[in-house]
Amino acid sequence: METAPMTWAQFCFLISCLGGCFQVIAVEPDMLLKARFVARFVQLTEWPPPPPTRFRYCVAGNTPLLQALQQTKLHSSQGEPLQIEAIEQPAQALTCQLLILSLDQHAELIRWQQQLAATPLLVITDNSEAFHSLAVIGLITEPDGISFRINHSLAQQRGLKLSSQLLKLAREVI
Repeated sequence: METAPMTWAQFCFLISCLGGCFQVIAVEPDMLLKARFVARFVQLTEWPPPPPTRFRYCVAGNTPLLQALQQTKLHSSQGEPLQIEAIEQPAQALTCQLLILSLDQHAELIRWQQQLAATPLLVITDNSEAFHSLAVIGLITEPDGISFRINHSLAQQRGLKLSSQLLKLAREVI
């Protein structure tokens, strides 16, 4: 028994129904590059004891970078998939080892800074103001790629040890 060919309206209806089932996420190449940088930063950073039972990546404010991190399929040194989650409040970051912070409102940055000042948290940002107030690593998008700068004194205050290799590769260390 032959079936009748699908009409254009039926095809459009089918595609619209499937649209909710499949999510295609296009991630910009520089976001994927930033995600790879983040993964490398983690490998070149040592956290104070005791070691976390599970390593948490947290992202506040930057959905494209969150999607890039999820697509990169990061794994721990033991081969386990890393937990990557979006957060909205500073208190949620207290159980994270790494926070990617992409907020640009001054009042929000102050609030995050006050609540996270003394935590052993590797904060990475692509915002200049956030870098100067609470981030250890600042990502810089340049015409020829991505570079980064490091606030080494803040890393030390938080109990983080950055490898000499990471410090050498930074465009600027303050």
